Amino acid sequence: MSEKIYHLAVDVTLRAISGKWKTSIICNLGTKSMRTNELKKQMPGISQRILTKQLKELEEDKIVIRKVYPEVPPRVEYCLSENGNNLQKILLEMSHWGERQIEILKENGQEVKVLDDNLAGFEE
Repeated sequence: MSEKIYHLAVDVTLRAISGKWKTSIICNLGTKSMRTNELKKQMPGISQRILTKQLKELEEDKIVIRKVYPEVPPRVEYCLSENGNNLQKILLEMSHWGERQIEILKENGQEVKVLDDNLAGFEE
């Protein structure tokens, strides 16, 4: 396996959350375990393929835990790992920064709109 080299440690964080839907997945898993279909309902516009791909990447990065229940048919749930909970706290701070930045942009005459400003998944 080849060595990955990053310029800054923050680049590792940004790589882990890169992808259009990863932050939404982490937010939605912030309060409870969810099945794939439950997650998909919370994120209109995401395809099943992309959701599965991003969940797999988050699992590989030890941010999300995938639990398979030995039932017929099999039931699979996802939840945040301890590492994921720590990342969620960082995302909350980033969200607060974003809210302040939106106000600055609006004060400068820019039109800015946040489609989903629900921080329900974030715990303070």
